[in-house]
Amino acid sequence: MTDTVFVFARAPRLGTVKRRLATGIGEPAALRFYRVTLATTLRRLRGDRRFRTVLATTPERARGPWRGGLPTVGQGSGDLGTRMQRCLNRRAGGRVAIVGADIPDLSADDVAAAFRLLRANSACFGPAEDGGYWLVAVGARRPSRAFAAVRWSGPHTLADTLANFTGRSVAFLRRLRDVDTLDDLRALRR
Repeated sequence: MTDTVFVFARAPRLGTVKRRLATGIGEPAALRFYRVTLATTLRRLRGDRRFRTVLATTPERARGPWRGGLPTVGQGSGDLGTRMQRCLNRRAGGRVAIVGADIPDLSADDVAAAFRLLRANSACFGPAEDGGYWLVAVGARRPSRAFAAVRWSGPHTLADTLANFTGRSVAFLRRLRDVDTLDDLRALRR
């Protein structure tokens, strides 16, 4: 079974993407940042033969050239954990990774490294500077509720998720910055 990476993306529409960033730089600039980062992420991942790339969109039936010709599935309803679990369940027997569309330094080699680490581990995380994570990858032996009781978008996100993997071997990739706020953008530019 082919390894699959799901890129979680929101349709790039003014006022609906990077809202926390928009409070610092304005909605048009936040939309431009998101479009560029999303397009770069999809370009870096879609041509790699080491894994299959699928775009997981919200809203569910979002259309447009921004999808980059990739196979697309809807994220569905619920909180982030529910939507991520739904993607894991789509590939119940295989290895799956999930990444966001707001990690400017993400590369195809990062995703491939996560799948390599799954040879000897149940899960792999790419920790983020803010206490969350920019990648989660799991093998076939995974918790049935990998994202239960997680406090999203805060400093406890990774720790809360790791609690669901107790008793399983977990590997980590390099620490990267996802861009949610003006401070994140400034730190990235430094």
